[in-house]
Order: sequence, then C-alpha cells, then structure tokens
Amino acid sequence: MSITSVLAPVAGRAVALSEVPDPVFSAGMVGHGAAVDPPRDVVQAVAPVSGKLLKLMPHAYVVMTADNVGVLVHLGIDTVQLGGEGFTTHVTQGDTVTAGQPVITYDVVAVVAKGLNPIVPVVIMDEREPGNITASEAVLTGSRVASGTELFTATK
Repeated sequence: MSITSVLAPVAGRAVALSEVPDPVFSAGMVGHGAAVDPPRDVVQAVAPVSGKLLKLMPHAYVVMTADNVGVLVHLGIDTVQLGGEGFTTHVTQGDTVTAGQPVITYDVVAVVAKGLNPIVPVVIMDEREPGNITASEAVLTGSRVASGTELFTATK
C-alpha cells in the first residue's frame, strides 16, 4: 500500500470535489480528489506530485508517480474549447517533473472573461473509491491554500 501526498497546483480556496460545477468531476467519474478555486490573476500551475508528465494539454495535465498513481490537474471547466488561449506550457509531455515545478501559466482572468469557471479539479485518475482520498483540513473547511501545500492524500 502506498500513500501519495497531492499538492495544490495553484493557490486559492480549497474545495471539496463535490462543489465543482461540473457533474463529470463532482460525481467522481474521472476519479476522486479535491479542487482549488484560484485567485482572479495570472498564476503558475505546478506539478501536484513528482513523476512523468504522461499527458500535457494547454488546459490540463496528468503526472504519473513512480507508484503508478496518475494525478490529473484540469485548469477550469470547459476550457478545452479555448484551444489553448490563456495557457502557456513550460514543460513537454514525457518530461519528468518534480512536485511544485511550474507546468503551465494559467491566465485565470482570460478564462473568466470568456464566461468560464476557473476552478481547478485535481483528481486521482480512475480512483473509484472516495474513501481512498483523505482531504486536507483546508479542503474540509474551505480555507485558502498556497500553491504547493498538501491538498489531499491518496491511498492505493
């Protein structure tokens, strides 16, 4: 059994995944985890864990840990429709990243200006058991978190 500490990829208010205004995320269809409502600013989205950058799109990325835990970071809701506008990548798919390393510059202001919700779901890919996720105190209380602080732990 392994325990993976998952860091907040952006600063903001930590929220339970159930509060994400998208049924695919809020119902845990992609996996379970938590989310961060970022400040209305340009922010650096960092790697939530160390590992291999398995997938990199302008609006989302997946990091696979050495223990084969895949962590998805999705920058905003329905942001795929922006075609990369508002996002600048700093790494390449296939790279090895360290937890806390900048991956994408996220222009939250531009996303909000397009009428989209900028919330950032962070989930363990294909995790079907919500009990395997232990939310941090910040998630439980809806408190603010700094980028790179623990958002939740995942047990596999």
